[in-house]
Amino acid sequence: MGLILSDKATLVLNGRGHIHTTSRDVPCPSVIRLAYMVRRPRPTVKLNKQEIFRRDAYTCQYCSRELLRPTLDHVLPRHLGGPHTWENLVTACPACNHKKGGRTLEQANMELLNRPVTPPASAGYIYGKYLKHNEEWQDYISGW
Repeated sequence: MGLILSDKATLVLNGRGHIHTTSRDVPCPSVIRLAYMVRRPRPTVKLNKQEIFRRDAYTCQYCSRELLRPTLDHVLPRHLGGPHTWENLVTACPACNHKKGGRTLEQANMELLNRPVTPPASAGYIYGKYLKHNEEWQDYISGW
């Protein structure tokens, strides 16, 4: 709202209704366009448990079951020198996580369904989780 009122941005889509003040009604923006480009650092996807689950679509990477209560598993266990990185963390069901334990994939005689990778830092991935509640953004977020 501050950017629009200071003429630094213009309203593109009003998907939220209006804000009623004492002197006027102001549209509550859903999509705005900045008057000039602001340089900022490239966005990255933060490494946390919820993003690992989201990347793996809440599916066990060992048995392919969809999970309501997933767990996190280190492909190469931490005590064996495995790093805490995107490429070493996967979503697992409690049963598969317990079966694998603190062993490597070869020792546990298990295989991954998909090789874990860092998710793309695209607008589609970063803001895609908000599309369920903001469907009007669909046309403005590319790559989703």
